[in-house]
Amino acid sequence: MDVLQELLNVTLIPFAFFVLLVVVPPFYLFKFLSLLFKTSKHNNESVAGKVVLITGASSGIGECLAYEYARRGARLALVARREDRLRAVVDKALELGASDAIFVVADVSNIQDSQRFIQETINHYGQLDHLVNNAGIMQVKMFEDFSEKLSDLAPIMDINFWGSVYATHFAIPHLRKSRGKIVAISSVAGSYPTPRMSFYNASKAAMTSFYETLRVELGEDIGITIVTPGFVKSEMTPNEFMSQVQAKTVPIESTESCAKAILNSTCRGDLYLIEPSWVRIFVWLNMFFPALVEWSSHYMMVKKPAQAANKRN
Repeated sequence: MDVLQELLNVTLIPFAFFVLLVVVPPFYLFKFLSLLFKTSKHNNESVAGKVVLITGASSGIGECLAYEYARRGARLALVARREDRLRAVVDKALELGASDAIFVVADVSNIQDSQRFIQETINHYGQLDHLVNNAGIMQVKMFEDFSEKLSDLAPIMDINFWGSVYATHFAIPHLRKSRGKIVAISSVAGSYPTPRMSFYNASKAAMTSFYETLRVELGEDIGITIVTPGFVKSEMTPNEFMSQVQAKTVPIESTESCAKAILNSTCRGDLYLIEPSWVRIFVWLNMFFPALVEWSSHYMMVKKPAQAANKRN
């Protein structure tokens, strides 16, 4: 058996590399042509009259997605924890053209709440066509700095990962009836080792892996679009450190542009969306040059800020 393993080590990797060189260029050509075909209006799904449930809809990407769906005549069920913000979003969505809109105050990390907001949506509309799992939180902090309060990390996984899992579990029977779609708002951070965001990164990596596996299990019954936003303006990134890093190194996309791209991608039936598209270079860099990524990330986001802080002190 060990001899077989050694044989595979010696032969399989070079063979796979050769196959990639031969297959990848025509594959991306096919993908590009498919994208052109999908972007024609004839092949885009119309969401007019369809029932769309969006979590984390009181601000950021979730709020802007509510407005994009509203402009296209969808019927909305909006979920978040802040009632006053939800009321305002519902009112604006109706002004923009939503066929109908309701809100449900709920915590996605609570399994009973998740069951309740799915059921309230079904009770009101009688169906569910799109489930947008957008609710998420972030803590920007070095792992060592959590000290003995590791319990502070639990809500990140509870909301970002388990919140999506709970909602998906209760929504699947209804989405299967309508041959609907799930939109999973993950993050490029799940594929890139960004310092000070270890648990956020882990929660998004878990989310991506979960929906990739679920897509295989569900087959064509329910479409799943996994969205990995990069640098997008939202309530999750007002942190002083993150603001400084983003302002100095990369441009930030508006939430409105990101929401429009997400809905267009969902209506095309895309499997993945990286938005903005140039952010995929970070994924490629980490895939092909992990040592360089680790060194540069540590220098830019750990060592350099520490040096600047020491100078101020």
